[in-house]
Amino acid sequence: MSTSAEHNAAACRASRHTRVQHLITADETSLAEMEAVLATLPICSTGRLFIEVPDASWITSVAAPARMTVTWLDRSRRGGAPGTGRTCAPGQALSRAVAGWAGEMLCCDDDATRIFLLGCYLGTVDIVDDLTSRHGVDAGHIHTPERFGLATAR
Repeated sequence: MSTSAEHNAAACRASRHTRVQHLITADETSLAEMEAVLATLPICSTGRLFIEVPDASWITSVAAPARMTVTWLDRSRRGGAPGTGRTCAPGQALSRAVAGWAGEMLCCDDDATRIFLLGCYLGTVDIVDDLTSRHGVDAGHIHTPERFGLATAR
């Protein structure tokens, strides 16, 4: 008999199987890191994957668990800060997408969402700030690249 902690095909089909939500962000500089994170997830993982890229030529197939929603954010088709007329800067589309997602999906105090932020530094800093200040996410539960030097989980 399968327990809720097991991750195999039979356990993942069970209605009482615990599914932890994931939030993963990436950009064109972190696609290999993103693939490594995705490879470690159980097949029954749920959540959202936001990938920001310079233009549509970067969009490809991603091997994410079936219950994860993959959203490609094409900077060439997005504007920068409202009213500026500027183009979308690296990290800006990710920041806006995660802010919108978090406003709808991070709604309970005991939320156990696993967060992996792999995009550029500026976008990642904005996302960490939004998640910790507006949504009360413990910075220790946010995984970022060590090279960023942010005091988050490793």
